[in-house]
Amino acid sequence: MSTRGRLDEPEPTERSGSWAFDGADRVVLYVHGLGADAVSARDQAHTAKLGLDEVLGAADAPPVIGYSWASNVDWEPAKRAAADNAAPLADWLTAWADEDGRPVHLFAHSLGARVTGETLRELADRGRTDVLASASLFGGAIPDESVGSDGRYGPAIGALDAPLYNFHSRNDRVLGWVYRASDRTRAVGHGGLPDAATAPDGYANAEVTDLVGDHYSYLEPGEGCLPRAVDRIGLD
Repeated sequence: MSTRGRLDEPEPTERSGSWAFDGADRVVLYVHGLGADAVSARDQAHTAKLGLDEVLGAADAPPVIGYSWASNVDWEPAKRAAADNAAPLADWLTAWADEDGRPVHLFAHSLGARVTGETLRELADRGRTDVLASASLFGGAIPDESVGSDGRYGPAIGALDAPLYNFHSRNDRVLGWVYRASDRTRAVGHGGLPDAATAPDGYANAEVTDLVGDHYSYLEPGEGCLPRAVDRIGLD
């Protein structure tokens, strides 16, 4: 599913690939981060699927839908693009809930956390806090205080009728150094919610420093934190 070059269209999301989910009782929606072109976005979603297959078995793992957005630009335009994808993603999630109804577990990597946070705000404004079974951030590239009760995304997280898990690693040097220098804030995907902040209802820190060695291995088969995430989310 892609919004690349389509955000001004009446139907901004375009589907491609296989949408045959016969027998699946839930799906995973994967939202990539910064710097992904259309091919990389597809490959990342496929990697998440391979990781889930390894943990759960190919016969039992949920299908993965990739959400592809124009993040292969500079940092500031990419942040704006992430926010601009809130309404299209909220539209799709609402339509899926109303027309299909199978639970959706959202996985967001890196700047995909900004897409997710803005989408949760949009859903809260619409009174559609019922469209997700869970949301998970992996190496989230958003400010750590933004997910607190008084932060930009905290009220929407608290309103969500589902848990939000923040899988974070202090070994993530992209967030610990590059993000901090670029954004002049600390990333929630590096240290989690600050001790001084109050967690909204439904929010859970999940430190995975012992499992995740860098920014790009959270969902990699054979490494990363997917086994722990699957158990925590309840996908098994």
